[in-house]
Amino acid sequence: MPDYVFTVRNKRGEVFGSDAGMTRFLRVPETDLTTAPHHQIRKGAWFQDVLAEGTRRIDPDTGQRVGDIVIYVHGFNNSTEKLLSRHRKIKASFARQGFQGVVVSFDWPAADTSLNYLEDRWDAKQTANQLVKEGIASFVKLQTPDCEVNLHLMAHSMGCYVVREAFDDADDRRSIAAVSWSVSQILLFGADVSVGSLAAESAKSSSLYRHCNRLTNYFNPFDAALSLSNVKRIGVSPRAGRVGLPAHVPAKAVNVDCGAHYTAPRHKFEDSHFAGHRWYFDDDVFLQDAYLTILGSTDRNRLPTRLGRDSNLSLVAPVVGTGQG
Repeated sequence: MPDYVFTVRNKRGEVFGSDAGMTRFLRVPETDLTTAPHHQIRKGAWFQDVLAEGTRRIDPDTGQRVGDIVIYVHGFNNSTEKLLSRHRKIKASFARQGFQGVVVSFDWPAADTSLNYLEDRWDAKQTANQLVKEGIASFVKLQTPDCEVNLHLMAHSMGCYVVREAFDDADDRRSIAAVSWSVSQILLFGADVSVGSLAAESAKSSSLYRHCNRLTNYFNPFDAALSLSNVKRIGVSPRAGRVGLPAHVPAKAVNVDCGAHYTAPRHKFEDSHFAGHRWYFDDDVFLQDAYLTILGSTDRNRLPTRLGRDSNLSLVAPVVGTGQG
């Protein structure tokens, strides 16, 4: 099966660059290891293909098509190769668990070097609005009474900042604000956004909470990439991907502490100093929890991948038997 990506990177000859460009909709053959300009197809054809793949289930009560579309938003320091690799890891894990929806990716212009942190953050802010304008809003407009589609977001690292800025920007644009739109589940992991900005009273995240049914924040206290001692982060406030959400958040928001789970088999993730920031893509338990969260059929306190309740949830050991059916 091909992979579906919509990108706002600039075009440099036959490859994509790390600066902002026009929005392009890509259908990438499963044999290709990176995205390229020649993968571009018409916007209408792209959405038609994605909807067809994402709405393969039939509601037994209504006989209507239903489906799930997951939009993955990558973090900073991500090449097009890395984007596609991580996209495919999520897609493959969900498929093994029985997912009958589709995973697509939003590719914003990030450079492939950690030294470009501030430039990546600037590019993230400047292009974030395209996530809602070209992605979410377009999916909402294409929904019909006989086809129920649930939209979900999975964002990693600075991709969480992209999502927050995109939602905030959307409410400031009349053409989008005039449309009734929302997503079902928002999953943030390794979130490179300040803790304070996600508080219930923060204007920065009011749109984020208003336009989703549930927000789940996965955090790892051993995430060295989000440590305040990291040289590129000097002067930056504590991040939600390392210390969790603040105490006062809307009832629809929940923390999942991944620290104990991450340290238990730590030998699995000792490939680099920043493994604590990247491990999510290679961990079966996290990906199972993400899958079950997206399905939304089980209360957040009763997922078999978790311990605790409400504001004290944490990830546990692997379990089996989670097919979508």
